Amino acid sequence: MLSNLTNLNPEEAEETIQTVKGFFSDLNLEKIITIVVLFAACMVAMKVILRLVDKTFQKMEMEKGLRTFIHAALRVILWLITICIVLDYVGVPMTSLVAVLSVLGLAVSLAIQGTLSNLAGGIQVLVSQPFKAGDYVEAGGVGGTVVEVGLAYTKLATVDNKVISVPNGQISTEKIINYSTADRRRVELTFDADYIHPLEQVVACIRRVVEAHPKVLDQPAAPFVRASAYKDSSIEYTVRVWCATADYWDVYYDLVEQVKHAFDQEGIQIPFGRLDVHIIDPN
Repeated sequence: MLSNLTNLNPEEAEETIQTVKGFFSDLNLEKIITIVVLFAACMVAMKVILRLVDKTFQKMEMEKGLRTFIHAALRVILWLITICIVLDYVGVPMTSLVAVLSVLGLAVSLAIQGTLSNLAGGIQVLVSQPFKAGDYVEAGGVGGTVVEVGLAYTKLATVDNKVISVPNGQISTEKIINYSTADRRRVELTFDADYIHPLEQVVACIRRVVEAHPKVLDQPAAPFVRASAYKDSSIEYTVRVWCATADYWDVYYDLVEQVKHAFDQEGIQIPFGRLDVHIIDPN
């Protein structure tokens, strides 16, 4: 591109100016009508092409943001083609014009490199559709509910109702965790109990709480309750249950509270850190 700009010497520029001056000096009614007709024909062709493209996008059920971006980009390209056609009829050398436009395009792209990166990331997100509005995701280092998927930014609403705009360039280069894609999620919890009570008693106590919860599901797997580790002062029990995605946090917090109440009723203690202090009499 830069080599094309270097080839634009003063003689070519002067020739272009003289060509344009000569065209306007010989301008008559016939040439004016020809330019108007040529421009009108280009405008009609532009509208027909854009209408056909819009109908095609609607049949493909393409994402609205991506459809809007492609429509706008295509409109700009068609306008550039129209201008080139008219200028070519006027007599402006196309090689010089294309060289200037290419260099200007390079300069603009370097100036807005970050924005172009976000646009490319937005197109990638809209095409691959790893999430949609209403999904709860972790993307770009932020967790929240997707409010809007734009071309440059994706808006996420956090649990404390803050709306964060995350650049799509950042989202497209990092992992995306979508918690709303599947209709079921697995809740995994761990509880500690002392060594005094038998394993069978603690497991049975936890299982009764789990099976009594109305939102715990038996599919795709039955509730799992087993001893998973022996610690210094306690035995660790792992609990895995399935529930509807929308009920995840209800089941999570309900089990945490209800297991503690069940332990209290059966006298099962949850060990906690202790510090024994011995005072030595110096006498």
